[in-house]
Amino acid sequence: MSDARIARIEAALVAAFAPDVLKIDDESHLHAGHAGARSGRGHYRVEIVTDAFAGQAPLARHRAVYAALGELMTTDIHALSIQARTPSESRA
Repeated sequence: MSDARIARIEAALVAAFAPDVLKIDDESHLHAGHAGARSGRGHYRVEIVTDAFAGQAPLARHRAVYAALGELMTTDIHALSIQARTPSESRA
């Protein structure tokens, strides 16, 4: 199930941002027994680097990621850690 979820997360983010770098880690195993884990939804860490974030504050970047993931936030994802940068920030 996790590989399918990661594929859906990846497809949504690639379609929305055409990122230079996209890394998605399933950290659900770290939250076994956590109340949110009972729902069957996962805990993920996303690192995304794209020019689409240029000129955006961190909060706006996170909101854009949430918007791109849309329904996945209510059906597949319980918790999401986001590192969102531009290519120039990634090189710094």
